[in-house]
Amino acid sequence: MTTVSPSWNYTLHLPRDPRAPGIARGALRLILTAHELGELTPTAELVAAELLANSHLHTEGSYALRLMSTRPGGVRVAVWDTDPHVPPGFKGDPLGAAPPADSEQGRGLHLVRACTNDVGVSVLRHLGASKGGKLLWADCGGGTAE
Repeated sequence: MTTVSPSWNYTLHLPRDPRAPGIARGALRLILTAHELGELTPTAELVAAELLANSHLHTEGSYALRLMSTRPGGVRVAVWDTDPHVPPGFKGDPLGAAPPADSEQGRGLHLVRACTNDVGVSVLRHLGASKGGKLLWADCGGGTAE
């Protein structure tokens, strides 16, 4: 008997702590395994690692990891932070050439775009429940990019 899986989402609010991105990636692995999406773990973890590291390095406030079902076999990996500044590439503008292989910065968004189905951003200008800032997201699985 085939059943339809209900939609789900999880949000993990993270303290400003250098250990937080690693803890969030561990939670991601557990959530994907629990929803029988373990095959998406490498891609989703790469996306989460990049977005979480950028939030930790380039913002001063707190941040959060959000995972949600999108379609059968897919997950949206999103990271919210308090900074409303949107990095290049999430605004729909071209990324330009990838940096040299020996560069220590600048490759992350190229990797995210190469291994996901879609990326996007929501700028949250109104304070209140959202606390402002932005939500960067990428869709993994359930499509043709992987």
